[in-house]
Amino acid sequence: MTRYTMRLFSTLCVMAGGLLSALFFSTTAMGQSKPNIVFILVDDLGNADVGFNGSTYYETPNIDSLAGSGLVIENAYMYPTCSPSRTALATGKQSFRTGVYTVPVLEKGNDQQNIFSRWTVGEEHTMYSQPLADAGYKSIHIGKWHLVGPYPKEELAMEFPLKEKLRQPDPWDFSWVSYHKEYCQKYYPEGRGYLKNVGGTYRGDPALEVGGYQSKTGGYFAPFSNPFIEPKPDDQWLTDRLTNEAIEFIDQHSEGPFFINLHYYTVHRPIRGRSEKLVEKYLKKSGDPITGQGTGKGKLKRTEAEYATMIESLDENVGRLVKFLDENGLRDNTLIVFTSDNGQNVGRNDQLRGKKGYIYEGGIRVPTFVNWPGKVDARRTSTAVTGLDLFPTFMDVAGIKYDGVLDGQSITGLFQGEPESLRTRPLFWHLASCYKHGACSVIRKNDLKLIQFLADGKLEMYDLTNDPREQRNLAETNPEQTQSLLKELVDWRESNDVPLPPGSVLQ
Repeated sequence: MTRYTMRLFSTLCVMAGGLLSALFFSTTAMGQSKPNIVFILVDDLGNADVGFNGSTYYETPNIDSLAGSGLVIENAYMYPTCSPSRTALATGKQSFRTGVYTVPVLEKGNDQQNIFSRWTVGEEHTMYSQPLADAGYKSIHIGKWHLVGPYPKEELAMEFPLKEKLRQPDPWDFSWVSYHKEYCQKYYPEGRGYLKNVGGTYRGDPALEVGGYQSKTGGYFAPFSNPFIEPKPDDQWLTDRLTNEAIEFIDQHSEGPFFINLHYYTVHRPIRGRSEKLVEKYLKKSGDPITGQGTGKGKLKRTEAEYATMIESLDENVGRLVKFLDENGLRDNTLIVFTSDNGQNVGRNDQLRGKKGYIYEGGIRVPTFVNWPGKVDARRTSTAVTGLDLFPTFMDVAGIKYDGVLDGQSITGLFQGEPESLRTRPLFWHLASCYKHGACSVIRKNDLKLIQFLADGKLEMYDLTNDPREQRNLAETNPEQTQSLLKELVDWRESNDVPLPPGSVLQ
């Protein structure tokens, strides 16, 4: 064999070896190309209700550890109530596309002040679970659903816009159950690509007993009255049971890819102390003078302590779930997303204005992080992100080319960088019905936030960097910036044919 032949043979061997190595790596990569996803959505958890955002009263060591090794999104936003937030998350669409503007039973005013909200998300709106299922994901929905109304067939047959707001039965009225189980599954998780639904109903809270919020268990202590939770002998506490379901499903589908839609009912009212021992612990604990957490007196002090035990229980269960992933070698190929559907309701945060129901920061800014070992840098980002971004992010992570209408952007670029396209884009809200305040449209861009109330056109503008509590309305003192943002907001409405309440002066 000549030297040239030997060199050629050696080169071919190296190339063949490299090709085999590449094929092996490609096969391995293909096996891991669709990572597992765990989406933890907490109900009514305020931005400062966790240690990683500064709370010294509430105790969240497991959540803080996960956040500390992941990407904390300091300016993460939702709608101010659960129905539009959960609809936007599930569909990736703005409220004006789905007609879900708030929780229907909460609306105030008449049909001139409101475009009364829909409740049921129609089949024409694809949810992220459906393309994930098509791509091979084994998915489960656990906990709060709230994407179907009590009477979906009648609701969807109504002429919109409605003349009156939608209603719901009393919590202990189960006359809807057989109708839902027999005829309405297409509006439930199983009709949306999930293999199983544990606990998801039309209800926005777990209190399905006689008395509702005034009942003894509040839906958090067993026996649960939820018709979509099958009783088990070891049932004690709802948050524990829902976590058990997540762990059991992961164990059954550990080969992956799996998607866990873990949407806890906690910390939504009614507030219940996890145990008297834990309540006493927080009653004795000093409050936080910066946020105001734990500084109440009398009955309020006890409510705050009970609320704190619900947060501690949440943290304990997140820790259990992560421990299971770790012990079973699943963490490295699992993206965990943690957030809340709106700002605090029972909780308190004196650093931000407003709470659940308000378009101010306390109502829409939520505690959020993503964690994925080796794929997400451990840091904090001030880039603003919205719940609308999660649908395209899930598609991006799963390698799915989705061509449906989406109003958000994938945030995978933030995992290890700061893309200009995310950092400088505007965020929009449109609330066409009234709850805590009048209907309004909002734009947030470059840390400036402009609110236009739709009834009379009144404007409010705030500098969120220098005035996070939104105390100084700059709409009149900074007319140039105000008009620039207003033009962008109006252009957005007009280009998207966004509807206004009939009585709006902006018609």
